[in-house]
Amino acid sequence: MNRREFFGRTKQTTLGLAVGMTILGDARSVRATPAGDKISLAIIGVRGRGRSLGHGFIERGDCRIVYVCDVDRKIAEMRAKRFAQAQGGAPPKVEQDFRRALDDKSVDAVVLATPDHWHCPATVWACQAGKDVYVEKPLGHSAWEGRKAVEAARKYKRIVQVGTQNRSAPYNFAAKKYIEEGKLGRIHLCRVFNQKGKRDFRPMPDSRPPEWFDWDMFNGPAPDSPYNVNYVNHWHSFWRYSGGDIINDGVHQLDLARWLIGVDYPKTVHCAGGRFDSDGADETPDTQVATFEFDKLLMTFEMTLYTPYMLKTSPATRESLTAYPYWPQSATRIEIYGSEGVMYVGRHGGGWQVFVRTKAEKPVVKAEENGRFPDPEHKENFVRCIRSRELPNADVEEGHRSTLLAQYANISLRLGGEKLVIDPKTEQIVDNAEAARMLRRSYRQPWVIADEV
Repeated sequence: MNRREFFGRTKQTTLGLAVGMTILGDARSVRATPAGDKISLAIIGVRGRGRSLGHGFIERGDCRIVYVCDVDRKIAEMRAKRFAQAQGGAPPKVEQDFRRALDDKSVDAVVLATPDHWHCPATVWACQAGKDVYVEKPLGHSAWEGRKAVEAARKYKRIVQVGTQNRSAPYNFAAKKYIEEGKLGRIHLCRVFNQKGKRDFRPMPDSRPPEWFDWDMFNGPAPDSPYNVNYVNHWHSFWRYSGGDIINDGVHQLDLARWLIGVDYPKTVHCAGGRFDSDGADETPDTQVATFEFDKLLMTFEMTLYTPYMLKTSPATRESLTAYPYWPQSATRIEIYGSEGVMYVGRHGGGWQVFVRTKAEKPVVKAEENGRFPDPEHKENFVRCIRSRELPNADVEEGHRSTLLAQYANISLRLGGEKLVIDPKTEQIVDNAEAARMLRRSYRQPWVIADEV
């Protein structure tokens, strides 16, 4: 079987715990795939998350990295050496401009781990170049470009998996099944939390970029600006590149909650907040509360970034078969209130538990299931969908709809807490021209997504 025949297969035997779930019993067990049959990947953005993703795909044994792309040439060269050591064979090519990798017909798929403002332009261009895409969350910087990414994936028949790994976790499929079977009863309230301790950073003067750093490429579609080291190190705290922690981290919980309770577009969105505990250089809020109104159901998002006693689920709890987070101080929990009990869900592992009425003021757990960090399963689902051409667990359409929640909330926040009315058929904000204009950003030439993708 040659390489193209390998990718032309339309079906693969899969193991799953629920409809739409395609994982192996051990998603890290694939080994020794012949070199000619391996999926050739270009990793775009390797400072942090891209490094982890790259090694994760290499460890599978059926993927190889052929390009390492980053605006920081020193980091790209260092990562390329490490990837080469891990996978053997010829070292990956190093490029500061990832478009050169898109021009190479030998590249099958790209893995995007850039700052948020590059997610959608790179996804659209990769689809147009005939590449499948694994793109980190959130899907995009604006609602308009998120829809363009969906259009490009469909038009060019590309697999686009968003890095919301919770949709590939067996324990989350079990939680969804529990809810869908009506065991939690009627649900009218879902609370989503994103709470942590985040250190401030001081303002820094503009300066000249290092000679090994392509500042123009980093800035990309964002407004023209001199180089500033804070933009590089803290991009998620500036509106020009991201939308704060609701979209940088909280979108994981928003996506999982939306999927579990089965909702799509809200009818209204209201959000309040600000920088109440900081005098640093951050632009985005450290305190934020959003309310999303659906039919007979409210979802809230509550964020604090000055609460170091709120803790993400530890690796030990993630890997345990018996331990669960201490829910009152779980930084990234979801609470789903039904008429028959309340379900606490942990993201990225931690599992879920359903509590019913206490006995002698002691907790009573009616149902529970542990869960590990589903990163290997999410990669497995992406690779299998490249081969089968089936939609992945975290398809671009779902990633877009979840990202919209954070984008609507930020628009309301930035307009002083105005209540937004949403048209679910068009995704548009109605009867508010100023808010509607904020659904699309202005692009700096030549880093532009065309109206017709």
